[in-house]
Amino acid sequence: MKRTLPAIGLFTFMVFIVGLNLRPVMAAIGPLFTRIQQDIHLTATQVSLLTSLPVIMMGLAALAGPLLLRWLGEVKGIASGLILLVLACLARGVSQQGLMLIASALLAGIGIGLIQALMPALIKRRFTRHAGTLMALFTTGIMAGAALAAASAAPLAARSGLALTLALPALPALLALLLWRQMLRSHAPVEVQPRAQAINQRRTWLLLAFFGIGTGAYTLVLAWLPAFYQQHGWSARQSGFLLGALTLTEVVAGFVLSALIHRFPDRRRPLLLVLLLILAGLISLMMLGGEQAWLPTLLLGLGIGALFPLSLIVTLDHARTAEQAGALLSMVQGGGYLLAALMPLIAGMVRDHAASFDSAWAMMSVGIVLLMGMALRLRPQLMT
Repeated sequence: MKRTLPAIGLFTFMVFIVGLNLRPVMAAIGPLFTRIQQDIHLTATQVSLLTSLPVIMMGLAALAGPLLLRWLGEVKGIASGLILLVLACLARGVSQQGLMLIASALLAGIGIGLIQALMPALIKRRFTRHAGTLMALFTTGIMAGAALAAASAAPLAARSGLALTLALPALPALLALLLWRQMLRSHAPVEVQPRAQAINQRRTWLLLAFFGIGTGAYTLVLAWLPAFYQQHGWSARQSGFLLGALTLTEVVAGFVLSALIHRFPDRRRPLLLVLLLILAGLISLMMLGGEQAWLPTLLLGLGIGALFPLSLIVTLDHARTAEQAGALLSMVQGGGYLLAALMPLIAGMVRDHAASFDSAWAMMSVGIVLLMGMALRLRPQLMT
């Protein structure tokens, strides 16, 4: 099939740039938790919806991935997702009322879901040999965007106000859209693709549960780590910088993974290593409270930063064609994000009725132990 995108160098750059825009609308909420509560008068459970609702919409959009692939195509679908992100961020700049924030969270979640459902299929189709590396870079871009938003949200809000802080992610999203649309005009549209051959259902459900629980750790930390440290006396600015440091550590882990993953055709050993790091990080949060924050930050950053791309890479390993990749990733990401969306919501409910987040960290620790057992089943010879 004739290529419809530029060579791998430019495509790699675009993959990273698009990924940068997929988390700022969520990552800025944690550092601004106290200010949002004070200015807009939302409960912790309501604030948690600003993280959970985008994740839910990401899941629903991913479930519709095969339909979206046939209807829009990969390149146009990703452009549509960027347009929705721009509109969601601009809406937050216009109004910071609770209803508008929730509606924009839904809109942003649809846009993110479109991109996350279609980008892996595009990668698998165009650059099959480099799919693992490109997926690692895509997810690294996602985590880099979260790091920038988390570190800058509280200082920017203190200096320029909440409206500008919430609207600002529209600018890089618009830049990514303009670059992507330029590429769209310069190349032929993607052909409508046939339906994918079915993949073993038991293995699909295993991958879905693995991705969902693992992503639950990411969304839980993204939503509530700043509030946890604010509960222990940290300022919003300090807790935002901490989340920025954690997500920057995730970026480093993602780059390291992209450089080394080709050496591990059996993904179980790196999976078990990163799960151990996450478990140690969660335990250290419960034991240390607000002290020695560098330790859980390092452990969780390295673990989550590697687990997120590894989960997608393991899923891609099971697909022989781009059509299979699109169908499988739609199911795995769709159901997985719906499962992951529960964690920030549950933690918000815990925070409204309890004195600490320790129950949420303990629940997630049990989930990580469960993932270790599931990872052992992902033997290469079982991949179909």
